[in-house]
This record gives sequence, structure tokens and C-alpha cells, in this order.
Amino acid sequence: MADQVSAVGRVVNAIAEVDAKAWDRLANPRPHDYDPFVSHAFLAALEASGSVGPGTGWLASHIVLEDSGGDGRLRAALPCYLKSHSQGEYVFDHGWADAYERAGGRYYPKLQAAVPFTPVPGRRFLVGAGEDAEQREAMLLRAALEVTERQGASSFHATFLSEGEWQRLGALGLLQRSHQQFHWFNEGYGSFDDFLARLASRKRKTIRKERKRARENGIDIIQLTGGEITEAHWDAFFAFYMDTGARKWGRPYLNRAFFSLLGEALAERILLVMARRNGRFIAGALNLIGGKALYGRYWGALEHHDCLHFEVCYYQAIEYAIAHGLARVEAGAQGEHKLARGYRPTTTYSVHYIRDAALRRAVAEFLERERRHVTFEQEVLGDYLPFRKDFRGSNREA
Repeated sequence: MADQVSAVGRVVNAIAEVDAKAWDRLANPRPHDYDPFVSHAFLAALEASGSVGPGTGWLASHIVLEDSGGDGRLRAALPCYLKSHSQGEYVFDHGWADAYERAGGRYYPKLQAAVPFTPVPGRRFLVGAGEDAEQREAMLLRAALEVTERQGASSFHATFLSEGEWQRLGALGLLQRSHQQFHWFNEGYGSFDDFLARLASRKRKTIRKERKRARENGIDIIQLTGGEITEAHWDAFFAFYMDTGARKWGRPYLNRAFFSLLGEALAERILLVMARRNGRFIAGALNLIGGKALYGRYWGALEHHDCLHFEVCYYQAIEYAIAHGLARVEAGAQGEHKLARGYRPTTTYSVHYIRDAALRRAVAEFLERERRHVTFEQEVLGDYLPFRKDFRGSNREA
């Protein structure tokens, strides 16, 4: 793997083998655009905790390009995993796998460029800045396709890409897929009440009622960041996570060690929202703080209380984003119920390469129909936003 930019590619089976500063210079070259999920610390916590690795179906196969001039300087990187299933990805290809295996093919292993268990859009092809950035991006793609062939994998997938990556990689021949999430955008609000003032009267009253109901039964809610978060808080939160994860997925993806490692490495990038009743924590939501966005990740509760989920996951996040001048809140996958809370339908992107020509044609036809459906659905859902007719806003950063 080499060409005219004087870089050679190799596969790294543990991110600990890559210098953290060198990785982060590529992953987050601009502090104001900081993305915690592609940081060395986040990916290392997944591996060091055993949340990914042998026995999980996620085997690290990171692709790196290094200077061939002798100093081995890292020029580009792609967080990649060899997968033996399609769990924890949030871009579902189970139907493709089932169809291929019914036809006598073998869908697994496959190669996946992604952040495990994390449906957060962002850059995956980490090339940093420079005139040769697109060339290095194309080199990473070629290297990924070489690894796909060499490993006997059925396919290569890159999920939750930036829109620019999606467009460029599609132009290079990969199949393009789109889906949607619901993001809240900060239109320069000075306070939560300022945000509410932009809503239709009925929607504004509903949110105020929900916030009041969430605190009934003696519930109080606190926000914790940095050194305020203790191991006791992680113990409580992990109990919520396990309870909810077991009901949603059957087996939660992350283990207890991951949260401690995350807290050690990225304490100042964590917002933990915790609900307490009679001195006992009963629910909580984990958020990560980016340069422009607050990312809602996990929620769990040991007790059911009306509207508590809305308050802890959505309204507290909006309040924090306004107070800290963040441009948006990304509250995870799915959830049309977020519309009524001011979260807008927003397109997400992935690209796919399938080695088998017949399956590739079938998937291409499916994706063309799916993209049309996503576009139509977003147009329809836009009519259900809670904003006043004289203030519709836009999916933009203030």
C-alpha cells in the first residue's frame, strides 16, 4: 500500500500501538470541531476495557498510513473493525446478510469503519488538513478494500460519515446510504425560555408541564462534569445502563470498566445528568461534550416516572448547550418523539462496498429506493415541528 504521497499503509490490531498525540492531530486538528468519539482516548477505552476485542465480534483492524521517508510520521488513519455480526452499528444490514447467506454466500466477516456502539455522525477517514487530504482519503479507501479482499470479507462499510466523505467516496464508486436522526439546533438562544418562546403556544405549555411532572415525587436532577464525577456515580449509572440495555438489546455492549476508563481519560468532556429521589440515584444520562455539539449517548432508569426521560435526556441537554454556547444537541439514534421537543430531522450517511456483484446490484437498487424514502419522510416530518409558523428555523449551526 503506497503511492506518490510517499506513505505506506498497515493494519494495527490495537490502538495502543499508535501514538495518541499523532492520532489526535488527525482526528481533531481543530479544537472548535472536537469530536470525542474518534479521539485516541475513547477508542482506547473501548479496547482496554474489553468492550471490543476477542469474543465481542469487534476485532480492531485500524488502517494507518505512515510516511515512507523513514520517520514513520502518521499521515492518515481509519478506525476499523473486522466484524463477525452486525450488532452495535445502528445502520442495519441484517437483511443483506440473510439474503446472501440464503443464496449460499458467507457474509461474515465484514470490515467496518466505525466507532463501535456509537451512532454519532462525524469524520471517519482521518486525514487532517493539507492539499493532499483527498488523496490520502482515497489511499485509505484503497487500503480498506485491500484488507477486505485479503481477509476474505464479504464487504466494507463506513458508517455515520460526514456528508463530505459520503459525497467523495460515493464519487469513487461506493454505494451510498442515507438515514436520519433528530438533532436540536441552537438558533442563538439566550436561555431555555428563549427557546420556548419560539414554539407554538400549545407545544410550549406541554414542555413546561413535562418538566414540572418530571420533578414530582421528590425528584431532583443534577449535572456533573469533570472531577465532580466519582466512581460511586459510575456505579449508579452502570446499574441504569445495564437495566435498560438488557431490555433493549438483550446484552449491553459496554462493561463497567469502560466507564471508569472513559472518566479517567475524558473527564472534562463528560456531562452526567443524574436524577435522585430520597437521596438515591434512580436514573441518569451520559453525554459527551464536543467542540460544537453535546452528544447524548446512554440513558437508564431503575424507576419509571412520567416525563423523566424527556427531562434528563432532552431538556437538560438543551439547557446545557444554551448555557455553554454549543451549536447543537445530538440525542442518538431513532426517536420521532424528539420532534415535539424541538429536535429536527437530520440526514446521516454511510457508504458500502460489496464484493459479490449480484448482491451489490441488489443492494444498490434497495439503497436508491431508501434514499428517496428518507428524503420524502424528512419533508413530511418537517411539518410536525413545534415551532411557530413565523419561526421555522433551519438545520444549521448558529
